[in-house]
Amino acid sequence: MGVENNQWYRPVLYLRWPEGGQLFATPPTSAGILPASIPSNLPRSGVIKFVGRGKVLETLHQQLQQTERVGICAIAGMGGIGKTELALQYAMLHKELGTYPGGICWSEEAAVGLDIVSFAKVQLNMQLPSGLDLEEQVAYCWRNWQEGEVLLILDDVRDYLQVKSYLPPPEPRFKVLFTSRRQWLGESFETLSLDVLSEEAATELLTSLVGKERIDLELDQAKQLCLELGFLPLGLELVGRYLKRKPHLSIAQMRQRLGLEHRSLQKPSGEMTEQRGVAAAFELSWQELDPLAQQLGCLLSLFALAPFAWQLVNQCLPDSDEEDLEDIRDYALTEYSLLQQTGEETYSLHQLIREFFQNKLKQFENGEKAKQVNEMKQNLCFVMVAVANTIPQYPTQEFLLEVEDIIPHVEEVAIALRDYLSEADFITPFQGLGRFYEGKGLYSQAEIWYKRCRDQVEERFGAEHFYLARTSNNLASIYQAQGQYSKAEPLYKQALEIRRKLLEQEHPDTAESLNNLALLYNYQGRYEEAELLYKQALDMRRKLFGEEHPDLAESLSNLAWLYQDQGRYEEAESLFLQTLEMRQRLLDANHLRIADSFNALGSCYYHQKRYQESEKMYLQALNLYKELFGDKHRDVAMASNSLALVYSEQGKYEAAEPLLTKALEIQKHILGEKHPDVATGLTNLAALYEDLGNTTKAESLYHQVLDMRKQLLGEMHPDVAISLNNLAKFNYNQKRYEVAKPLYSDAVRILETKLGSNHPNTVKVKNNLEDLKSVMDSRVD
Repeated sequence: MGVENNQWYRPVLYLRWPEGGQLFATPPTSAGILPASIPSNLPRSGVIKFVGRGKVLETLHQQLQQTERVGICAIAGMGGIGKTELALQYAMLHKELGTYPGGICWSEEAAVGLDIVSFAKVQLNMQLPSGLDLEEQVAYCWRNWQEGEVLLILDDVRDYLQVKSYLPPPEPRFKVLFTSRRQWLGESFETLSLDVLSEEAATELLTSLVGKERIDLELDQAKQLCLELGFLPLGLELVGRYLKRKPHLSIAQMRQRLGLEHRSLQKPSGEMTEQRGVAAAFELSWQELDPLAQQLGCLLSLFALAPFAWQLVNQCLPDSDEEDLEDIRDYALTEYSLLQQTGEETYSLHQLIREFFQNKLKQFENGEKAKQVNEMKQNLCFVMVAVANTIPQYPTQEFLLEVEDIIPHVEEVAIALRDYLSEADFITPFQGLGRFYEGKGLYSQAEIWYKRCRDQVEERFGAEHFYLARTSNNLASIYQAQGQYSKAEPLYKQALEIRRKLLEQEHPDTAESLNNLALLYNYQGRYEEAELLYKQALDMRRKLFGEEHPDLAESLSNLAWLYQDQGRYEEAESLFLQTLEMRQRLLDANHLRIADSFNALGSCYYHQKRYQESEKMYLQALNLYKELFGDKHRDVAMASNSLALVYSEQGKYEAAEPLLTKALEIQKHILGEKHPDVATGLTNLAALYEDLGNTTKAESLYHQVLDMRKQLLGEMHPDVAISLNNLAKFNYNQKRYEVAKPLYSDAVRILETKLGSNHPNTVKVKNNLEDLKSVMDSRVD
């Protein structure tokens, strides 16, 4: 505490304890003292019910009661956190317990000397000699103070040096308790940093003010209200008292009205301990900041209401010295409890402080600092665009974990700062967010961002812009992944129409749109339409690139997959071989697309039951994927699954099982526990267990896959129908026909709705159902 020559001050370490437990395990030190006889000048507390601070009170008391030397404690925290109330509740409790028979003196920094002298005269009937200055009078008071332990509370201390000379002498019976918005008052004593209330305590506080019956009627709304107030005691008490005065106002309505400037947070009741509103409490700390610290606080309010890495702040201010920024952070914002450190080099703003800073930012924006504010916003956009640009089409689980904490801030830019994005960068945050959630298998979340992107592009650039074509493609793709083909088709068509209108007659983007629409038709079993579009894309690419080009090889491969789906294996094989040879001429021997060609040929041979040739191709694909990506990659898992299926068909179950198990392990590691690819891996493993006669494991996995696909893709996705079919087939094989029949029926219903009656998958499942009915009818006969 900066008193090197006064070593009698005891450094105190404060630890936050979990709530609960007995408050005091030992009786008070002065059990015979009546509370009324203890001198005190405590202000009146306006708290109806004091909640959530039991262990903090206990810790505080234990530290103050160290007997070796004087105890000095500092309670620090942001405005409205309840520092004053905690000190007051501690004093009131221990006056009742008789802990401080020598008196409890309350003062504030500005009047500490006068208050101590006044206390001595009024409460202790002390007569002071004349001719003494204020410091001498205080020293006389301490020397002649009545017997017993004494507690001095100094509320809202901003500068320790201003009160140091008025503190009591180095005797163990004197205890000193500070409250302060500053986190650091001196070097020689530690500080108890007061945190916001828990959700439970916050709800309890609100209940004490509003009434249990009213809270119980809207409990979820009440909890959400507490969250939106950041569990800040002052905010909770102000809003609670406001609701109490308005018995017909619902909590849901209160949430809609709530904001830092709302009257409920501005006008404290005369009965309250704190006589400032929330904004006024924050204003005191704001006034302590120099202009640079104020500007930095405003910049931080542009981040989302989530922790942020400090390196992002440095990136937003590239012209500022990093050490200077750290000093402002540590000695201003954090020091005055306006910024909280949540981890190593990670920080966050409280909800209401963030809103306070945002209001200050608006004032800057409308004044002389408008240019600086715009630069702040543009810089944050630039940083988040750079992050979004790093998100690949198929992110790994490790990558998703690396960027997960930054995603809320990318979202904030896309929502709140999109007007500050340049035209070149406009769609990047939205696309990055779509890829992030798509990579996690959260297709509904990805859909939200792709749709929002498309809507914003149309609003900003109009209905005929190449961005609209790109965003329509993205949205169509996510609908397609969810089996919502009727939603995907018009978007693919719109993208194609825009590109045909805006671009030259023959253009790579137009060929891409033709290819995308053809792929959709392929999934739907609309093979003739798909073939027509694939061939148009192929012809266009021939005209654009000639007979030898990677894009041409892609078109040949797509057409080959279509032929395979139709059972036209000879035509498919010919095109797959042509594709492989072209890629081997054009690309490096270890190129990804060559591995894809090996995989495609492996699939083609598998469907022709040419298992030895299929095994050879899949092995080449697997080895090349491993060479390119290592052992843990999505494509490695896919090739392992495919090779395992070949082994299963050959009865080589011992070779198949470790491949399937390893593939599943890779998929879970990369994609998480719940992902469509994981569901596919589990399906293959279930089929293997069924072949091995392990029906218990097989059935469990089939059910697990069905539940996962319903959760990820919705009840009406074609993959859900396939899972229903698999489970039905399993029950059919177990002769549990009554169980199998409704499963088949549900599968047929979904496939007819989504793919139509003539799709190969629909036909297969309908045939399965008819076979079952035949068996059931024959049994009846």
